[in-house]
Amino acid sequence: MKITKDKFHTDLKSVPFAAKVITFLMSKKFGFKLANRAFKLTEGKITKGLVNEKLSIKSNHGGPDIRLRIYKPENNSDKLPVMLYLHGGGYAVGSPEQSEDIFKGFIAKRPCVIVAPGYRNSQTKPYPAAFNDCYDTLLWIRDKATTINANAKQLMVAGHSAGGGLTAAVTLKTRDTKAVNIAFQMPIYPMIDDRHQYESSQFESPVWGKAANHIGWEWYLKDLHEQNLDIPTYAAPARNTDYSGFPPTVTFVGGIDPFRDETIAYVEGLKQANVPVKFKLFEGCYHGFEMIDTKKQVSKDAMNFLYDSYAAYYDKYI
Repeated sequence: MKITKDKFHTDLKSVPFAAKVITFLMSKKFGFKLANRAFKLTEGKITKGLVNEKLSIKSNHGGPDIRLRIYKPENNSDKLPVMLYLHGGGYAVGSPEQSEDIFKGFIAKRPCVIVAPGYRNSQTKPYPAAFNDCYDTLLWIRDKATTINANAKQLMVAGHSAGGGLTAAVTLKTRDTKAVNIAFQMPIYPMIDDRHQYESSQFESPVWGKAANHIGWEWYLKDLHEQNLDIPTYAAPARNTDYSGFPPTVTFVGGIDPFRDETIAYVEGLKQANVPVKFKLFEGCYHGFEMIDTKKQVSKDAMNFLYDSYAAYYDKYI
């Protein structure tokens, strides 16, 4: 379903050239491979204005060591709360370093230590590799927070897009295992439903549309499909039907984002289980609009909603 310009938010009528390039590349498998190579070049990038650390930790699931990037506010000696941040990229591409502006925004709003794993993407190894790497990182934070001068008594988990999906998955497993106390989660426009069952799942809109979504899920669930296995809720959290015991949640989504309907269904499930939720729908906005066209007022509104909601939950639950 092609989304025509009359459906776009007034601020987003003119789609930036970068968004057009991303839209094309993410509709082709070779585009994912090119993007993967490009993101490899960002590994190790230093984010100015923050303390940067690099670590490798052991996998609990027999995988290779997990690369971590750790970001802290400068000139701080206090033990701060920890945020596990999981980057986006359709489960197939991306790196922690792509999210440096987000890290700066969170830390400026309320101080914390951000731990961001360079988890294995589906071009390297399909599910459960990424999920295991992210969950293992959460357990490492629980056990080793003092080594990075952090306090892991109350953790936050956050991520955008596929990182939002991993956030929802890690939070779900933590709810089930009770291994960690998550104060609140922020799965932003999360990629959580592999079934392509909603009206919005058919949207061909900028940055990430129907074609990209099919490729992303095909690669992420490749091993499960080849073995004719059922899709577990930790792979596609929208398949979960029990939302009791979830932590407070912050999220938003655009009105022409393919993830619109699955995000709304997720929010409604949480609300029905009496989980506190801060949610906003930005009509006429495509996937990742606030990161692609940052100077537009609607993009600023979305970022303000995220940071203000984060601050409110930080003050209340941390």
